[in-house]
Amino acid sequence: MPALPNQRGRAYARPVRAPWWQREGVISRVLAVAGVGVTLIGVVMLLVLAAQAGFFGPVPRVVAGALFSGVLVFAGTRVYAKAGGRVGGIALAATGIAGGYLDVVATTSIYHWLNPIVGYVLALGIAAGGVALAVQWRAQALAVLTVLGAAVLAPFVTTTLIALLGFLIVLQIAALPVHSVRDWPLLHFARTVPAVLTTLAAVAAVALGLDSDASAPADRWQVLAAAIVIAVAGLAGAVLGTRRRAGDVSASLAFASATLPMLAAPIMFGRTGSIVVSASFAAVPLIVAVLPWLPKIGAALRIPGHLAVVSALAGAFALLEACIGVSRVQTLPLALAVVTLGFLGVAGQQRSRIAGGLGAGYGVLGAVTFVLRADPATLANQTEAEAHLDVSTGLSACALLGVLVVAGWCARRLGLLERESEATTLAVFAGIGGLYTVTALTVSLGVATGSPDGFRAGHGIATVVWMIAATAALLFGLRRLSRAPQRAKVALGAGLLVTSAALAKLFLFDLATLDGLLRAGAFLVVGVLLLVVGTRYARAFADMDARTPTA
Repeated sequence: MPALPNQRGRAYARPVRAPWWQREGVISRVLAVAGVGVTLIGVVMLLVLAAQAGFFGPVPRVVAGALFSGVLVFAGTRVYAKAGGRVGGIALAATGIAGGYLDVVATTSIYHWLNPIVGYVLALGIAAGGVALAVQWRAQALAVLTVLGAAVLAPFVTTTLIALLGFLIVLQIAALPVHSVRDWPLLHFARTVPAVLTTLAAVAAVALGLDSDASAPADRWQVLAAAIVIAVAGLAGAVLGTRRRAGDVSASLAFASATLPMLAAPIMFGRTGSIVVSASFAAVPLIVAVLPWLPKIGAALRIPGHLAVVSALAGAFALLEACIGVSRVQTLPLALAVVTLGFLGVAGQQRSRIAGGLGAGYGVLGAVTFVLRADPATLANQTEAEAHLDVSTGLSACALLGVLVVAGWCARRLGLLERESEATTLAVFAGIGGLYTVTALTVSLGVATGSPDGFRAGHGIATVVWMIAATAALLFGLRRLSRAPQRAKVALGAGLLVTSAALAKLFLFDLATLDGLLRAGAFLVVGVLLLVVGTRYARAFADMDARTPTA
């Protein structure tokens, strides 16, 4: 029997990948895109620079641009029909369609031969024809090159920012219906981003007064209308795209970018106007975010989770703008806490982690603004407390206490407290936050009474509340010492720690600050509570020793 050949020493050759410039179709595509760009620049030069240099008259320039664009589209269709002519046909057609679009823009904006409405209609027809040809050829590149080519060079053939906005929005709308029949993710960004960037520039120009044309009151409303149309078109494109393919994240990201002008628009108006704009816009994406929870409507629209998340984030940010606008420094923590309660309530009811995350974000902002308002230095100094704390601070403290309670309920509904360690950690942090908030509440209410002893009375009540909380924690731990020893040890440790803090505050702060009956009352209440908990502590461990079997 012949010996089998030895296979161990034979090396298997890996396929060698060709350099990118040698791969099929790469060079042709690069050259085609470069040709589109260079040719369109030539069209712009024909329409603008030739006029500046005095070459030809307006009519020859416009007619030459239109004829040249038509010839390119015709040549593109002929080339596309031939073998291997797909790349060249797409490039020629895209150049011709974008050139025709720019010719209409120049005719409307530079030469003013067309009424703007007529110019927008003609531009819409050209862009829609180009997109329809792209759908027929199943060529996303044709649609993207047409839209981007026209959008990038349109600023050079317009004279005002408002006119440019109009023609960019026309491009965005013209490419919108494609998403109902084709899954073209790049087109989402090609049709949306130019309009978004231009609108943001217009908003900044109006807000800063950089452009006298864009700063007129009428143009301010035109910029707002443009922002609204862009957001609506972005939402429509996202819905159409995700209905065709639920995993089309690019549609949701494009919608997120389309909401930026509306989020920036409030800076163009005064306080009342900004509140109305922010609150009105916040309602729309928040409604879109909750539509999946409605059985019939959600099944009909088929809004995927990523689009609901983007909508919720946009609505939450707009709502934050409204909260900042409607409230003052004193009441901002209260407004944020109220919104937090709403988000956490919805999160617990619907078991939605998205709403829970938004509520947590608002809660953190509310807590930070509250601590900045009622910081430890302010709580410890009577002069500072009387200058900065008032009834609104007390109301904010009450709302934040409610947030802590609702947050615990929401976390349990969301399944975040299944482990004992997680529940214990949340309880410890909630307890610390609760004690600080209670202290701010009692001191604020004491100061708000206007009494000279209000500050001291508030601190005396706060010390008593600290000791009551410590007593409750110790009694809770003692009752569960045999059934849940781990949780009991944490509760006992927390209770002893708060007891130490209450005693330290009593002797180091209250003893020097309080006077008369307030000092005596604080010492009496704390002393009685210490006696109660000490007695219960001794009985609990005596009972444990009695139940322990002896050898």
